[in-house]
Amino acid sequence: MKGKIIILSAPSGTGKSTIISRLMENEALRLGFSVSATSRAPRGQEIDGKDYFFLSPEEFRRKVENGEFVEWEEVYKGTCYGTLESEVERVTGQGNNLIMDVDVKGALNIKKRFGNHALAIFVMPPSLSVLEARLRGRATDTPETIQRRLDKAEYEMGFADSFDTVVVNDELEKAVDEVASEIIRFASSVSK
Repeated sequence: MKGKIIILSAPSGTGKSTIISRLMENEALRLGFSVSATSRAPRGQEIDGKDYFFLSPEEFRRKVENGEFVEWEEVYKGTCYGTLESEVERVTGQGNNLIMDVDVKGALNIKKRFGNHALAIFVMPPSLSVLEARLRGRATDTPETIQRRLDKAEYEMGFADSFDTVVVNDELEKAVDEVASEIIRFASSVSK
């Protein structure tokens, strides 16, 4: 039996990565993670095929033209990231449910492409003021970067109603449990 596609999207600082890492520990969810492709060079100790598939800009463009991506985006000028269809097939073909961590536009494009075979979950911060406090608490960004992230978060939150379900991360364990429950419900349903 093929696995299904679970898409998580959230503004930066909402706790999405932490939620995904907790979900990955839950063997009952049968989650697999796809390796993304990028047109940038490896950084530090990154390994091709493990951290990313590192493609030249020309290879990346060729794969786009050949329709080999389920989603892709030029995140920074000249630097693209995307999910190869072969990765979706690899994970779901093993019977695992593929969990994808993508931006709002990518999430909605994947949902449109896979329809009832994909579950799109938006993780919402309790409020913009709580999100701002979390971002400031990290002490990793300049005030200007934090403001950019907040502006982007407000924009992304405007798409929440386009997702299958919205989970508010006001308490981490509760949010993890809610997302896990949604995945179990969805994975046990029959797609048409």
